[in-house]
Amino acid sequence: MGITKTEIYTDGQNKLASLLKVLGHPARIAILQYIISQKACICNDLVEELGLAQATISQHLKELKNLGIIKGAIEGKSVCYCIDEKVWKEIQSEFNAFFNQDVKVSQCC
Repeated sequence: MGITKTEIYTDGQNKLASLLKVLGHPARIAILQYIISQKACICNDLVEELGLAQATISQHLKELKNLGIIKGAIEGKSVCYCIDEKVWKEIQSEFNAFFNQDVKVSQCC
């Protein structure tokens, strides 16, 4: 299969696809759910909480941070993460716009 020709799609289509790709891994969903459930920045060890290897968690955190969903700060030897509320609201808006489209079909195959 060839390389995806992202330039033939709109910015909105490319952005939504990127969001879905990053959120398309269950480990990333688990990380986000854990951070959200804490209702604060987390600095504790996600390895113990999620049962994944440190390298695996680090890679998933990197993907989430690159997209802007989470933000982090280094404090001593630990890194603290939290949800970027502004980006979270933007993502909600993107998904709402996509899923709230009228899909009424007069006839179907």
